[in-house]
Amino acid sequence: MAQMPAHILALGNEKGGTGKTTTAIHLAVSLLKLGRRVSAIDLDSRQKSFTRYFENRADFIARSGHKLPMPEFRVIERSKLTDTREAAAEESSRLDAALAQARAESDFVVIDMPGSDTHLSRIGHQAADTLVTPMNDSFLDFDLLAKLDPESLEIKGPSLYSEFVWECRKRRVMKRAPAIDWVVVRNRVSNVDARNKRKVAGALDQLAARIGFRVAPGLSERVIFRELFPLGLTLFDLPLSGVPVALTMSHVSARQEIRELLGTLNLPGLS
Repeated sequence: MAQMPAHILALGNEKGGTGKTTTAIHLAVSLLKLGRRVSAIDLDSRQKSFTRYFENRADFIARSGHKLPMPEFRVIERSKLTDTREAAAEESSRLDAALAQARAESDFVVIDMPGSDTHLSRIGHQAADTLVTPMNDSFLDFDLLAKLDPESLEIKGPSLYSEFVWECRKRRVMKRAPAIDWVVVRNRVSNVDARNKRKVAGALDQLAARIGFRVAPGLSERVIFRELFPLGLTLFDLPLSGVPVALTMSHVSARQEIRELLGTLNLPGLS
């Protein structure tokens, strides 16, 4: 039987602090735990949070002797050329080469993109089969997607980022590539402000129908994500001997959130 081409899962938006890298890491490791071959590509060569997480994971494996799954990992550096066109061409060439190799050796390619508008971010979006856009559950982050009337909360039009994703989709169609499945993930959903939650949810549902994305529940705000970063571990690695972190109901709930997100993405070969 012929092998299915690797599915490219890209995490992107143009705002920091939305849990993009945390979501990318847990999706990558959860796919590894399911026995899938995974490649990881970091396009944010400035901050390199995605890179550092897997470097920390490799260091932990070397120190502890634990056998934990690791993806094939690459970071794409930004071009240092001063000519804009030449720099863009060099970055495109670097990503094309990395994707070609990742497609040949993996079932899934997880890409973490910078929270800003760069050439690498643009071509990373265009490469996505599934685009995951995490957002904090607030109207401050909703502004990333659309412009709202401040009183009626009526949607006045898409934001620059939504227009950018629409342009990426058009470019995919022009290349006769499969359409991008865009999924907006509601992270850090409050357990207290139910009225605000309902308003954000209602506005997202309206916008989803208007510009064509799906809405998925994401990750709650949990200290455990920050605690595990220095070790390069995820909730799917726990419990683990030598790691003084006991599983709590909060951790179990967080793992279930990730499983539900993975199920909502409808990735090929996982049903």
